[in-house]
Amino acid sequence: MEGVDTVKGILNKIYGTKKGSLAFNKILPLIEKFPAGKREVQDYFSQEDVVLITYGDSLYSGKEAPLKTFHRFAAKHFKEVFSTIHILPFFPYSSDYGFSVIDFYCVDPKLGGWEDIKSLGTDFQLMFDLVLNHVSSKSKWFEKYLNEEQGFEDLAIEVDPLIDLTSDLSGVTRPRSLPLLTEFTKSSGRAVNVWTTFSADQIDLNFKSIDVLEKMVEILLFYVKQGATILRLDAIAYLWKEIGTNCIHLSRTHDVVKLFRSILDCVAPDVMIITETNVPHVENISYFGDGRNEAQMVYNFTLPPLLFYSFAIEDSTALSSWAKGLYLKSEANTFFNFTASHDGIGVRPLEGILPEEEIERLIKIVKENGGRVSYKRNSDGSESPYELNITYVDALLSKKSGVDKYHSDRFLASQAIQFVLPGVPATYIHSILGSHNWEEGVRQTQMVRTINREKLRLDDVVKQLEDPDDFRSRIFFPYIDLIKIRKKQPAFHPNTFFEILELDPKVFAISRHCKEQIIYALTNISSTHVSVSLPKDRGDFDMKDLLSGKIFKADSIGLNPYQFVWLVTQK
Repeated sequence: MEGVDTVKGILNKIYGTKKGSLAFNKILPLIEKFPAGKREVQDYFSQEDVVLITYGDSLYSGKEAPLKTFHRFAAKHFKEVFSTIHILPFFPYSSDYGFSVIDFYCVDPKLGGWEDIKSLGTDFQLMFDLVLNHVSSKSKWFEKYLNEEQGFEDLAIEVDPLIDLTSDLSGVTRPRSLPLLTEFTKSSGRAVNVWTTFSADQIDLNFKSIDVLEKMVEILLFYVKQGATILRLDAIAYLWKEIGTNCIHLSRTHDVVKLFRSILDCVAPDVMIITETNVPHVENISYFGDGRNEAQMVYNFTLPPLLFYSFAIEDSTALSSWAKGLYLKSEANTFFNFTASHDGIGVRPLEGILPEEEIERLIKIVKENGGRVSYKRNSDGSESPYELNITYVDALLSKKSGVDKYHSDRFLASQAIQFVLPGVPATYIHSILGSHNWEEGVRQTQMVRTINREKLRLDDVVKQLEDPDDFRSRIFFPYIDLIKIRKKQPAFHPNTFFEILELDPKVFAISRHCKEQIIYALTNISSTHVSVSLPKDRGDFDMKDLLSGKIFKADSIGLNPYQFVWLVTQK
C-alpha cells in the first residue's frame, strides 16, 4: 500500500528499528483492513468552510436525545451557514466536561447514540476530538492497568518515588495548578505514582508503549469510519514525556503527529488533522511541520485575547502588527480562526506580544464583567494567569458609561474581524446565540469554565430569537447574514493573499486578493466615528460594501462606531 514505508520510517524514528518493527507489525493490519474507497484530495479548504463548535447537549428539549434536538435546530438554521460541526467530546466521561474519556468507542447515552452522530453527518461534515494524551481513571483501560492485565501493563507513566520533584520534574510545563503525580494502588497492593498532567482523574497515556500506540491508532481509524472529516488532537503538546525536560513540544510529540498524518494519508487523505496547542504563536505553528507532514490546521490561539485587548483599548496597532505574520508554509495548511470556544480566553499566547501590565488590564476588565481567571503552576512554584473565563460576548461588554448601547455592535465587529483573516473561521455556539455569563452554572459546579458552557432549553432559545429586541436575536441573525455573504466571496478563501493596511489605529484594515476579486475589509474597533482613506495607489474608485450595498468613496470612508465594511471596486 502506498505510503506505508513512511509509516514504518516514522515508527523506527520514534522507537528504534527493533521496537519500531514490532509497532509496524501491530499497525499495518489496522491500515490494511481499513475499508477501501476513493478518497482523493482536491483542495483541503475553500471560502465556504465555516465550523460551528458545540457540546452535544448545548441545546436540549427534555423530550428527546440532545443530539437529536441540536440536529433539528441546526437543520433549520445552519445548513446554508456552517459546513462543519465540531461536536465536543461526546463519549462517556468522568470529569472535565468530556475530556476525561471512559470509553472512546461509545456515545454518551445521555446525549444519544452513533446513529445520531451519523444522522448529523448527512447534513454537515463532522469534527471529532481525539483525546489522546490521557484517559479517565474510571475507564476499563485504567482498571486493567491497575490489575496488571496483558497489553495494559504500561498504559500509564509510572514515576519512581525516589525522583526529586523539586529538580528532576521542576521544569515540566503545567497547564493547571494541580499535582503532577497521583498515587494509585495496584491490585497486587503496590503503590505507584502516575503522571496526571491535567487532573488526578486524567491519567496520561504512555506512548512509549506500542500497545498504547496501537490502541490510539485503532481509535483514530474508528472515528474516520464513523464519519469524522477533521480530527482534533486534544492537548497534543504534552503527549511525550522525558524526565529532565519541560515535557512540551518534544520532538517525539511531533513524530507522533507525523505518524497519524502518514496513516491518514494512506487510508483517508481527505481527513484533516488539527492540533490544539494553547501556547505562544511560534510554538503553535510548529505543528504545521514542513507544511505537509503534520497538521493541516492549527488553532489561532493568539487571536481571541489579542482581539479582546484591541477592542478594550480601542487601538488596532498590536493586532495589525501580529496579523502581518499570518503566513503559511504551504497551500496545504491554514489557521483555524476562533474567538471563543468551550474553554476560556487563553493568556499564554500573548507572551512576547503584550507586556504584563496590559495583560493585567484584561484581567481587571474580565473581573469587572463578571468573569474569572484560571492560573497555571510555574516551575518556581509560583502561579501565573493561564485563562480568562468569561463568554466572549461579556468580555466585550463596556461599563464605562453605564448602559452599553454598543454591546451587540462591538461583539459583531469582533466576529467580523475573525471572518476576514486568512484561515478557516470557527464559531462557538454561545457566540452566535449571544450568550452571557452563566453564573448559576459556576455556582452549581464550582468550576469557573462552566461560565461559558450553559445548556440552553430549545424552547427558550426559539422564543428569544423570535423577539427582534432580544439580545440573542440581535446577534444571531446578523451573524448568520455575515457568514452567508462571506461564503460567496472567493477572496476569502483561507489561503488567498492578504495585506494588512495601517490606515488609523482605531481601524483594523485588511485586503484579501484573488484573481476574481479584491476585498478591503475595514472595521472600526472604537466607540467614535472615524474617517479613513485607502492608499492612493489603489485608485479613487467608488467602492461597494458587500454587507450593506452602500457606496463609499475610496478616499473618504466614514465609519460609525464599530461599523465594519467589506468593500469591492464598483464597476
